[in-house]
Amino acid sequence: MTASEMLERLVGFATVSRDSNLELIRFIEGYLDQFNVEHWRVENDDGSKANLLARIGPEVAGGVVLSGHTDVVPVDGQPWSSDPFTLTDKGDGKLYGRGTCDMKGFIACALAEVPHWIARGLQRPIYLALSYDEEVGCIGAPRMIDRLMAEHPRPDAVIVGEPTLMQPVVAHKGATNLRTTVTGRAAHSSQIDQGVSAIHVAARLVSRIEDIMTELRAEGRIDEAFNVVHSSLHVGKIAGGTAINIMARECIFEWEIRHLPSDRFEELLSRVNAYAAELEAEMQQRAPDTGIVTEALNLTVPALADDNNTEVLKLCRELLDEGAQPSGAVAYATEAGQFQRVGLPTIICGPGSIRQAHQPDEYIEIEQLAASTRFMQALGRRLA
Repeated sequence: MTASEMLERLVGFATVSRDSNLELIRFIEGYLDQFNVEHWRVENDDGSKANLLARIGPEVAGGVVLSGHTDVVPVDGQPWSSDPFTLTDKGDGKLYGRGTCDMKGFIACALAEVPHWIARGLQRPIYLALSYDEEVGCIGAPRMIDRLMAEHPRPDAVIVGEPTLMQPVVAHKGATNLRTTVTGRAAHSSQIDQGVSAIHVAARLVSRIEDIMTELRAEGRIDEAFNVVHSSLHVGKIAGGTAINIMARECIFEWEIRHLPSDRFEELLSRVNAYAAELEAEMQQRAPDTGIVTEALNLTVPALADDNNTEVLKLCRELLDEGAQPSGAVAYATEAGQFQRVGLPTIICGPGSIRQAHQPDEYIEIEQLAASTRFMQALGRRLA
């Protein structure tokens, strides 16, 4: 099966993060069984989703982990010109479909190469580490990483195949998703002094969240390796109120902090919390039962630092056969920081461009699939 044929199969599974990925996992398990490849499921708490860890080659130290996520973002409300879950070749050198770029293209190239790796007789193993729920906070990967470290010989390197146009990336920001609930006191809007509008209070806090980025720039807390040079704070969803003439009792907004490797998430959150405490004190002077509560929606995804990566970066560049390939940094988060946190040298390198990720008519260029296939072939030669 070629990489494009494998990609067609993978795209056909609508593994949106809110849904199960088990049908895709079963397909991959069946495929690996054809070649007697050992593999292990690492499920979530209720068994509705699963990571899949597989080893091609001997059970010895010094292998390479190829990591990718099986979930994709929703297509709801997007103006697709073709079925997003059917791989479409329009004859323009691109393959269209949800997940083609982010990041089933990388997984397809790895899976298509499995029989060729086996035929080579690898002396050091290649691990496939396929996770669930990356798109909603890299939730699945940590328990798979724990299994890898506890039950298998230590690998030498991890390559996360997020789309980088096959250029090695050595750093990314950390990420935390949060939800803030503002509880006010409802009142008739003509009696403005009797109530506390949760929406008005939330608006002030949202403005403060944006102002923190200005402070960071003024303080010189920047890293020019990133296209967004400072840690970023962003509010993506907000909802509140029941009627135009009722002061809102509740307003809820969901937001994120994407922090530089040199910044601490906790310090950035403390700036928001300090202002929230000021607002809460104001609210409670008028209505003691009001308040502001912020909760994390995921464990903080650690940043990937440009550190302890000399050998894996050298390997990646040699596999690309382009020694001058630049290394860089990206603003999005991946499981790379989670691998690095347990001491494994880790970089990011995969086919496609992040500019196509999450977009309607998402695509991957056929040449990018070919470049990734050459990379997989070179990895097999190196470990044989």
